[in-house]
Amino acid sequence: MATDVTTQDQAATEAARNLRKEITGTVTSSKMDKSITVAVVQKQKHPIYGKFVTKTTKFHAHDEKNECGEGDTVRIMSTRPLSKTKRWRLVEIVERAK
Repeated sequence: MATDVTTQDQAATEAARNLRKEITGTVTSSKMDKSITVAVVQKQKHPIYGKFVTKTTKFHAHDEKNECGEGDTVRIMSTRPLSKTKRWRLVEIVERAK
């Protein structure tokens, strides 16, 4: 009976880990040690005028191996706070800059 409870707890934590947010964006700065800045661009339709407005949000992400360069398209995932501004970590490099 005890093994069933621990299996359920492990399944619950795995499900919680899979609910983390993932975002795709472009690296704008990789000058910091083990850190990158990722810009995520969103197009939103203005509620009254109907024009599409471009909004850019910058995130600081943890890059353990310093493998990203400026212009790379990357996927980042939310994580626990790693520093004052870092709340995201690098998952993969989708496309290298040309």
